[in-house]
Amino acid sequence: MKVIIIPDSFKGSLTAAQAAKAMAEGIYEYDPSIIPVLLSGADGGEGTMRSLVEATDGQTISVLIQDPLGRKREAEYGVLGDGETCVIELAEASGLLLLSKIERNPLMTTSFGTGELILDALNAGFRKFIIGLGGSATNDGGMGMLSALGMKFRNKEGFEIPQGGGALSELIEIDSTHFDKRILESAFIIACDVENSFVGPDGASAVFGPQKGASPEMVKTLDGNLRKLADIVKDSTGISLHNKKGAGAAGGAGGAFQAFFQGQMKQGIEVVLDAISFEKHIQDADLIVTGEGKTDVQTLSGKTPFGIAKVAKEKEIPVILISGTLEKNCKKELSHIFTELHSITDETVSSEDSMNDAYRLLRKKTKYVIAEYFKKII
Repeated sequence: MKVIIIPDSFKGSLTAAQAAKAMAEGIYEYDPSIIPVLLSGADGGEGTMRSLVEATDGQTISVLIQDPLGRKREAEYGVLGDGETCVIELAEASGLLLLSKIERNPLMTTSFGTGELILDALNAGFRKFIIGLGGSATNDGGMGMLSALGMKFRNKEGFEIPQGGGALSELIEIDSTHFDKRILESAFIIACDVENSFVGPDGASAVFGPQKGASPEMVKTLDGNLRKLADIVKDSTGISLHNKKGAGAAGGAGGAFQAFFQGQMKQGIEVVLDAISFEKHIQDADLIVTGEGKTDVQTLSGKTPFGIAKVAKEKEIPVILISGTLEKNCKKELSHIFTELHSITDETVSSEDSMNDAYRLLRKKTKYVIAEYFKKII
């Protein structure tokens, strides 16, 4: 009996690896003869780097970088088990979770630290990159990241402008003379599930600015600043980022990657499943068990469990979903792709309980679900 366990993280409660371990223990308690294969899932957002490192027996490298407000801190990037592919999460150096709510200010925050991670990896000899764009605290159009890699952003006096999305109002010229030439020798896969444009009502500032601390007035300013940046990028490169799909990801960093890096944007879950050789692992599998903290309509847009179930359905492998909570209004649609749907939260377990005691409850729920499943098929 070959059972694959590949959950995403249960945000606020369990990492993907911890969730997989809890599920495995539940299966073992039901039947010790079942030896499950544990994999860590992710969809390109926070946790992707660690999931990929764990799944491929890779390693992490620690670097002293600047956080979104320019303070020095340690951050990590991952190296996959192949020893060649580098995984960098924008959230690791430039993420929203690095700031308190009162510190959130997209006029000031910078993606400079992400550029420092890329620079360190280039100096270490890496030329293959996977970049996760989720969870940014920034709205600087990737200016900080590009600055760390040698690009200059100048005002009308010829001086470099300060970091942060607010300073883009001063931008007159982009000078790429000293932009790191090794970027063009490297291949970048950008894990991104966001299709938002660079500017406008569906752009980076309007859609994501408020969660990063932007007031309605700040949103207008930031959008105008990104429009100015996009105009100058078009003049200097011929590439129009204004309405480009995915350019608005990570406060416009998605646009920076599209304009100045050799690479392609792919759905986060596709990138992760390719990197961990998912299809190879599920050969001859009898069952796949996945899960996440909350399953709702967003799951259908390409989150980890949906991506897993999509591949499994093509291979005709049953998939059981066990999540922290499951919204009832999406059960009908989800049932078309998942064999079974289960939730830790029920009439006896509250949402608060499911988060505070997630490991034990997930182990217990998995044992029950697997026992019931095998009763039906045996």
